[in-house]
Amino acid sequence: MVGGAPGIGKSTLMLQICSKLCEFSKVLYVSGEESEHQLKLRAKRLNVASEQLFVISETCLGDVLQTVAEEQPDILIIDSIQTLYNDALETPAGSVGQVKDCTMALMQLAKGREITVFVIGHVNKEGSIAGPKVLEHMVDCVLYFEGDQHSSYRILRAAKNRFGATNEIGVFEMEDAGLHEVENPSEMLLAGRPADAPGTCVTCVMEGVRPVLAEIQALIAPSGYGTPRRTSNGFDYNRAAMLIAVLEKRGGLKLSTCDTYLNIIGGLWLDEPAADLAAAVALASSYLDQPIPGDLVAIGEVGLTGEVRSVSQLSQRVNEVQRLGFKRCLIPERRSQTIHAPAGLELIPVRNIGEALRSVMRKQG
Repeated sequence: MVGGAPGIGKSTLMLQICSKLCEFSKVLYVSGEESEHQLKLRAKRLNVASEQLFVISETCLGDVLQTVAEEQPDILIIDSIQTLYNDALETPAGSVGQVKDCTMALMQLAKGREITVFVIGHVNKEGSIAGPKVLEHMVDCVLYFEGDQHSSYRILRAAKNRFGATNEIGVFEMEDAGLHEVENPSEMLLAGRPADAPGTCVTCVMEGVRPVLAEIQALIAPSGYGTPRRTSNGFDYNRAAMLIAVLEKRGGLKLSTCDTYLNIIGGLWLDEPAADLAAAVALASSYLDQPIPGDLVAIGEVGLTGEVRSVSQLSQRVNEVQRLGFKRCLIPERRSQTIHAPAGLELIPVRNIGEALRSVMRKQG
């Protein structure tokens, strides 16, 4: 199942996937949202053409199953599950009952005929695939196609995979001729980073087995209301609140009367503790109105006592930092003896948040 917001590029993605699949398989593409002529125009724009690709515009489940029986494809693509309906049910297409029933029928079809079925689904306001939550349990793999419609970059994220790793991502750029792979996501995410601007710090997170550098931006301003605002975009809200409390208690920063904003550039969602130290450094940098060195990266988990704790796969992260040309990297002191510093990269071990802030400000000065 491939989920995403309307207009994000799900159909474009699947048509381009068809171009590769048709090299060794017979593919049937069923669209309930576009006519055959519209699909032909889209495929022509994407340079997708193959005698192994068959396209129909259909919304009735029974007719789709009949076409599958006649054509016997190796791969079936449904675009989208919200437009498909079973005429044996009285409820309209897109309703909970219809979506669940049609998905169950497609699952039985896939297992009975031993074919692969891709199902495109829209997401709701919460970002989950529209329909009953049981849908994600029924399918073998759930992919989310994410991105800002005002930006050309898209991220394909694996949320569930019975036969492989999850939390993997693929980064793409939407162009006139379709989606193109971004081979180095770190460079893309750091492009246009402001120089000598307070409140910004780079960290390295693991997206599956891939180390990715991401920029964390923070803004702290005096609160104009009785209760300060706490806003977080792309970073766990509760974790951000914890870091603010640690900075006030252990770092000596008076943040209780300030509005605090955290933002992750590029549409990433940072949900691992390794980003804690960089977020804390960015918050302190904004509060003190002092930029941190532009060639510095911070990696580490921050505990409630202010200690900087170790994170997994630190060697891979450090190598990625060096590969992209950064010169300095804050790391937990406990791992500093076991990590070999790559050529041209200075590793700065820190025990707690206070040491980290003093080290960053001293390096800047």
